[in-house]
Amino acid sequence: MYRDDRDFYSGERQPSLLSYMAAALLGAVIGGLIVAYTTPLLAKKTPSMEPPNNNQALPPVISTYESPVIQIAERVSPTVVGISNRVNVSSFFAHQRVETGSGSGVIFDEDGYIVTNYHVIKDADQLAVTLPNGKQVSGKVIGTDQLTDLAVVKVNEKGLKAAAFGNSDKIRVGELAVAIGNPLGEELFSTVTSGVISAVNRSVDIQEQQFRLIQTDAAINPGNSGGALVNSRGEVIGINSVKIVDVNIEGLNFAIPSNVVKPIVESIIKNGRVIRPWIGILGGSVSKVMAERYGLATDKGVFVSELPAGSPAGKAGMKSGDVIISFNKQEVINFGDLRGSVDKQKIGDKVEVIILRGKEKVTLKVTLEKMPEQ
Repeated sequence: MYRDDRDFYSGERQPSLLSYMAAALLGAVIGGLIVAYTTPLLAKKTPSMEPPNNNQALPPVISTYESPVIQIAERVSPTVVGISNRVNVSSFFAHQRVETGSGSGVIFDEDGYIVTNYHVIKDADQLAVTLPNGKQVSGKVIGTDQLTDLAVVKVNEKGLKAAAFGNSDKIRVGELAVAIGNPLGEELFSTVTSGVISAVNRSVDIQEQQFRLIQTDAAINPGNSGGALVNSRGEVIGINSVKIVDVNIEGLNFAIPSNVVKPIVESIIKNGRVIRPWIGILGGSVSKVMAERYGLATDKGVFVSELPAGSPAGKAGMKSGDVIISFNKQEVINFGDLRGSVDKQKIGDKVEVIILRGKEKVTLKVTLEKMPEQ
């Protein structure tokens, strides 16, 4: 006859001590597994309320990222030199050499040709060039171009590292810009500052000359002139030239675009001077005041005041009193526009020029010639 165990024991069966131990062991194992599984999840989801231990060294906030400016500086700094301008001064008592200024330069090629600003080497009797390794050597002016504020200096040194020059026509407003040069001379040799391209093709008037420049907020100070303005690829896209200084102004710095620099430097190295195309006019930008005073039909363009004998424009039929309003299908707003457009052409190019003669538009075909030596 079948019996239920509960009847046999007169109630529920009481577990033995061994059963208690087995149950406790099983619970411990399961509990350990639960803790092991849930602890990482809790650590991820629940912020610790414990205050940080300030005595322990914390890992850097950014551990794997490195600023591109570091690599740019390491790549381009070995191509930037210092230039000291010295003149001989005679007095009643003695003859002495005086340093009148200092600036920077960029190594254009490995043969020792260095590009800098014209105003850095102007009137120099002697140039001292400080190379990236600190060695100081003498430099010789090969040629200058005051119209673009550029000059080429030569040093007789081997094993120099030349800078890579980029395409300044492709730069965009807002992209990284790094300036490398020597503010205040040798005391702050090879200083690196960074910012952005603030604007391109800025028209800046300096000592009655007009320049088309790159604007940047990367700091450029006295002594930086002639140094490098570099893009994120480590290419020189400008030669630092000037800054606007005023108590109410900050961060207005300018550089000569590399696409202007390269042909000028190449021409100076090859010919000792710049050989550029010439339209052959003397004149100036038209203003509203001028238009009203002389009854001109426009307040824009270039007023032709004189035509040198045998000039290309004169040969094409241009006359004094004409106003140039278009050159090579590009509108001419001022004299800087005209000069910039002419400089982009080649000697021998035949270019369409539209002028206003009174109120009449006249189209001329001007064949550009080589500019006479000054």
